[in-house]
Amino acid sequence: MSRRQPRKPAPEPGAARPTVTVCRGCCCGTPKIPRLDHEAQLADLRGSLAGVAMVRRVDCLDACDHANVIVIQPSAEGRRAGGRPVWLGLVNDPDANADITAWVGAGGPGLADPPDILDLYVFSPSRRVREELEH
Repeated sequence: MSRRQPRKPAPEPGAARPTVTVCRGCCCGTPKIPRLDHEAQLADLRGSLAGVAMVRRVDCLDACDHANVIVIQPSAEGRRAGGRPVWLGLVNDPDANADITAWVGAGGPGLADPPDILDLYVFSPSRRVREELEH
């Protein structure tokens, strides 16, 4: 007779997965950024990353000069491996979603290198803005 191993408790929702934060405030996700279907962009990220990452919509990340802004936060494992949140700005090209999805699907910050093209989108927000997102 084999002995069953006790099951580990399920991780807290979102704790074991990267988090993709999509700004949809005063500038991001509005007609101020034309020629992009903002709702389709968000729906695509949610669909492509279902079960892989938590995708959340927030009102404003206070980085309006970089609209549309998406922040990729590492999973718990990615953070232990040295990953830190990566801020992407001017994400106004539908092809960028595929690059973001591929990177997050491979593990995201700390676990996988981002596609080189995402270097064009990376920016560093003010310390105050970064601290507000992380808390």
